[in-house]
Amino acid sequence: MTWISLIGIALAVFALIATLAVRSGFRTEFVDTILGANAHVTYYSFTRLDEAGNSTNTIADYTARADALRAVPGVTHVAPVVRGQVLAGFGGRNAGVMVVGMAAADVAALPRIVDPETGIGDFARYGDGIAVGAGIARQLGLAVGDSLRLVSPDGARTPFGTSPRVGVYEVAYIFSAGRYDIDATRIYMPFTEAQAYFNRDGVADEIELLLDDPEALERVMPRLWQAAGPGGAFQTWQDRSGAFLRALEVEDNVMFVILSVLVLIATMNIVSGLIMLVKNKQADIGILRTIGLSEGSVMRVFFICGTSVGVIGTAAGVVLGCLFALNIDAIFALVNGVSGGGVWDPVIRGIYYLPAELRAGDVLTAVALSLALSCVVTIFPARRAARLNPVEALRDA
Repeated sequence: MTWISLIGIALAVFALIATLAVRSGFRTEFVDTILGANAHVTYYSFTRLDEAGNSTNTIADYTARADALRAVPGVTHVAPVVRGQVLAGFGGRNAGVMVVGMAAADVAALPRIVDPETGIGDFARYGDGIAVGAGIARQLGLAVGDSLRLVSPDGARTPFGTSPRVGVYEVAYIFSAGRYDIDATRIYMPFTEAQAYFNRDGVADEIELLLDDPEALERVMPRLWQAAGPGGAFQTWQDRSGAFLRALEVEDNVMFVILSVLVLIATMNIVSGLIMLVKNKQADIGILRTIGLSEGSVMRVFFICGTSVGVIGTAAGVVLGCLFALNIDAIFALVNGVSGGGVWDPVIRGIYYLPAELRAGDVLTAVALSLALSCVVTIFPARRAARLNPVEALRDA
């Protein structure tokens, strides 16, 4: 029973630490891909009528507004942007993509986009071509130096209607942002070229902002509203992904409760083991009480027996959990190889691998929970042993 209790506690603590590590790693990776490949705050203009009576939401004075937003404390970078959905084609293959028109310096400010460790090609040639996501390159069979055809339905306006606009651009750089949905849909094009391609001469669709502390939006947003003035609004990264992050937090809390119950069930084995030990040692307890051992001393003996199982099991679980978190890549590769691949689908989960981040706070939480439950469940059988009547114990023996 002691070995069963010890192994049960070790496995429960291991499962709790492993789950907390994966939870922390997944949230960190997800937020990092959001902040590293997207704007922290986006400014856009309300829809209005232009001089010709057509509705538009472009920003004509984007240079002045960008300068005003750049002067706000906490803003580290401001970039005017042109966006448009087009059809990309190469070698008989086609894919719908989102083209983002940004200057080279503005794209370089996104650490997840311009990364020498994950990117292919020379980003210095971005002005002569375009930067393509790794998912698009894989889907279309692109390589650096290939010519990609882009077809936009919003092309030149003629008396017979709007004709599609076709452009051919050299692939100068292939990036991997770490998110499947970004790599499979996004292309970066020089800002001036995007203005000409999408008929946005002299205007921008949005203004993107990077902050020194993306988590402190409450401190910056009032100043941004004041600097932007009327006629537009802001969308933050939390607005775009807040629902998913809140759902992830709820799931984390539920998972922690479920695994805490698992630890409680494992520690309950200590109770059954100590009850059997007390029953088998009734005569010994009676003799010790007869020669003068106090109830408190008997209780301490059995309390130490129970808590020692909890301490050893918790220590073993911590070792297993830390080893799992530190070697999750090798373990995941082994599982993926044994199962024949396809265990982790980035199309569904968004990121390319199962992350794990070992935090001291998570380990201490698991240790504190396990030790506390081990101590609490040990009190009942220890008190029962201490209150055992020595006369009845010796008579039954």
